[in-house]
Amino acid sequence: MHNDKPASAPHRSAQPGELITFGTYPQTADGADRTPIQWRVLQNSGGEMFLLSEYLLDCKRYHGAYTDIIWRDCDLREWLNGDCYNAAFSAAEKEVIKTTRCTDNGEDSPDTDDQVFLLSTAEVNSLTDSLGKDFRRARGTEFAKVQKADGCHLYVMDKNVDTDYIIVGSKKYGCSWWWLRNQGRLKDKDNDPSRAVFIGTRASIRHYARVNLAGYGVRPALKLYLQ
Repeated sequence: MHNDKPASAPHRSAQPGELITFGTYPQTADGADRTPIQWRVLQNSGGEMFLLSEYLLDCKRYHGAYTDIIWRDCDLREWLNGDCYNAAFSAAEKEVIKTTRCTDNGEDSPDTDDQVFLLSTAEVNSLTDSLGKDFRRARGTEFAKVQKADGCHLYVMDKNVDTDYIIVGSKKYGCSWWWLRNQGRLKDKDNDPSRAVFIGTRASIRHYARVNLAGYGVRPALKLYLQ
């Protein structure tokens, strides 16, 4: 049973579109901080809450090698449910994170059971119907932008076109690409498992990113038990 868990209780009334905090992750350039993670509420059924990180928390390759790969076997899924999960959440917080059955993972890609995951194209399309398209546009933390030892650092749009930016008050923040969990494709193929789907800077769903590209952001999703 997951009744009255203190980690989820303050958020039980949060509605779709609202922001809550849960867990911590480095967000400054030096990575020495433990800043609370902001999550956008996607759905609240009363029994569970579906969350998506508001910012791109890190920059990772979908997979280390340029090869055919499915969500179940990719390096990014292993990292999300291993190093990321353990770094971001306390033991008490882990108690209220639901193991989610992820479907719609792509052609010949079986269902998976994940604590932390990426959105699928089907989920993005469904959520767009209820939340509108703006939730797709995202910017990264300073930590995500810094080049890591593996060469990854977040690409930030810098072409000075307003549709590529998020404007908060008088400040403009360049948007960045972020991974979805599905396999991609090229124009002459129905499916290409050496590529993955991503969200572009103008909120479009794109299908052609090589899985080993180093400039794409990670926007984790998860579900919390509420009772």
